[in-house]
Amino acid sequence: MNQIRVAVIGATGYAGQELVRLLARHPAVRLTGAYGSSAADAPRRLPALARLWDGVVEPFAHAHVAASADLAFLSLPEAGSAELAPPLLDAGLRVIDVSGAYRLRDDAQRARWYPQAVAPLPDGTVYGLAEHHRTAIAGARLVACPGCYPATALIALAPLVAAGLLADGDVIVDAKSGISGAGKAATPRTHFCENHGSVAAYGIFGHRHTAEMEQELGRSVTFVPHLVPLDRGLLATCYARVRPGVTGADLAGAFDRAYALAPFVRLTGETLPEIKHVAHTNFCDVGWRLEPGGTRLVVVACLDNLLKGAAGQAVQNMNLMLGLDETTGLLG
Repeated sequence: MNQIRVAVIGATGYAGQELVRLLARHPAVRLTGAYGSSAADAPRRLPALARLWDGVVEPFAHAHVAASADLAFLSLPEAGSAELAPPLLDAGLRVIDVSGAYRLRDDAQRARWYPQAVAPLPDGTVYGLAEHHRTAIAGARLVACPGCYPATALIALAPLVAAGLLADGDVIVDAKSGISGAGKAATPRTHFCENHGSVAAYGIFGHRHTAEMEQELGRSVTFVPHLVPLDRGLLATCYARVRPGVTGADLAGAFDRAYALAPFVRLTGETLPEIKHVAHTNFCDVGWRLEPGGTRLVVVACLDNLLKGAAGQAVQNMNLMLGLDETTGLLG
């Protein structure tokens, strides 16, 4: 097999390091370079990956990446991805972006929530939720990976919306994420002393991931994220009402049809999932409960925010782009 040459830009962040770890042992690709986010970054090694990958994270150099890679992963803040993706695409590379720079299709929404990325979307941009956009991802030039919160909520709710099982009105997504979901840059909110032994809600009516959920679901979403004192992991509890007459069998059937060919979605039915069941994997587990004799529905979904919510999802999308089995390099 001819290996595809890949590069990771932003390799020192949490998701970037996970990408290096996954790609270094992926059988169908050759990791030709791992780079910092700018030319000013000092070279450095990644001690946690010793003997898995013994390379050096180099300062970013566009010409070197363009000449040595066929596909590039961007694990950068939005401003960095907005700056670097277009010239990489122009050089003929395919790009997988882990930031939010290209997730929103509406220009006005993107300008509101991601003012660092106001340029028009490049041709061939696809929203990278593999479970719902496989065919489009396969032919994409630029894949915009979903945020970890939207990925969880959309896997939980999109099949029910598509099947017409939910009543009109907004849905509520109450989600808890580990600290690594906030990225590696230190802030008062992510300080150990602020988070240990505590749980805090934030971003109410002002979190940019709300727009992403509403874009994909086509309905209003009330989203309340919480920061919990875990290294990794995300759990979303989603509340909605079903249409009169909808049964538990209808819900199970919708989920079964949506995910029959989805190797990384595990349906647990009325056994509700937990973060510890998905940590360090690329799985998203989904369980649900319908009010007996009523219309209230609770769907619980959880995933590892650094894998299925970021790096693992990105590699899954790469597999689809390259015509590989989407589990390659992610199972075993």
